[in-house]
Amino acid sequence: MALVTGFWAAKILAVAHELQLFTRLSGTPGLTIEQCARQYGMERRPSEMLLTACAALGLLERRGEHYVNSPMSEEYLVQGKPQYFGGWVEMADRREYPAWMRLKDALYGNRPLTWDPTRQKSLFDGEDPTLVGIFWEAMYALSITTSRVLADATDLSAVRRLLDVGGGGAANDITLCNRYPQLKATVYDLPFVCALTKPKIDQAGLGDRIGLVEGDFFADAQLPAGYDAILLSMILHDWAEDDCRAILGKCFAALPPGGQVIISDQLVDDTKDGPVGAALMSLNMLIETWGRSYTAAEYGDWLTAAGFTDIKTIRFDAPAANGAVIGRKP
Repeated sequence: MALVTGFWAAKILAVAHELQLFTRLSGTPGLTIEQCARQYGMERRPSEMLLTACAALGLLERRGEHYVNSPMSEEYLVQGKPQYFGGWVEMADRREYPAWMRLKDALYGNRPLTWDPTRQKSLFDGEDPTLVGIFWEAMYALSITTSRVLADATDLSAVRRLLDVGGGGAANDITLCNRYPQLKATVYDLPFVCALTKPKIDQAGLGDRIGLVEGDFFADAQLPAGYDAILLSMILHDWAEDDCRAILGKCFAALPPGGQVIISDQLVDDTKDGPVGAALMSLNMLIETWGRSYTAAEYGDWLTAAGFTDIKTIRFDAPAANGAVIGRKP
């Protein structure tokens, strides 16, 4: 029953967020059922149903006759808050939900459904600029929460310069630079992504420590050099195996001896029977990209083939990743 009705909860959250319910409730005494009905122009019956469902899901709490934000909603679903997660909610509802309803088509067609590869060069080509902005807000929301767990799980105390390949939003760099005072980072990404990323860096007050380099890791002959670590966070699952190997080969060439590459991603178990998050993300890549979620063993083999040694896997639990595979250039 929980599997079959999983979309019910997702749509309740998406609609409540679309109504800006959590943002409107922030800093207020809350809403009664009658007040909610008046504010949104609903009848009492659906207003009661919505508030009851949000409370049951832990999105709201009832205090007397009023409904207020739960601590989780106050932290993650209020616009303007540092860990605002609403971009992901909106992007999943508007972009991914319709495609997931056609999962059978994706399975038989073996091609993305959120964009048309026959007429678009990538999932961003010709896309609605508003939706692109929502997409990158969503990626930032996923990354900023994951970056804190990644920072706890890895030791970058010896790293002085970090290249974040495909690091649009700079969430990892902001967290890591705040954690390590010696660290300077550079986001290497497409020009329009760099333009969307600069305000995030400025807002964090780290413009002197986080730089931007425009580029394309497929079109460019080589990656920027002069870094002792390269981060690939939620990048390789977008691409087919041959593309992943090519990216790792460029990482190896760009690093000095002793340099390391860090792959942070959703890792499928080597036995390929879980975990749930990585398995579902893999199918999400089917409707969005040409990639899938890979195993730590697969990443290890590709790193070895590229020339890396001292390969190790670190497991953790975060919204956008469940582990990291790290290799070092001898």
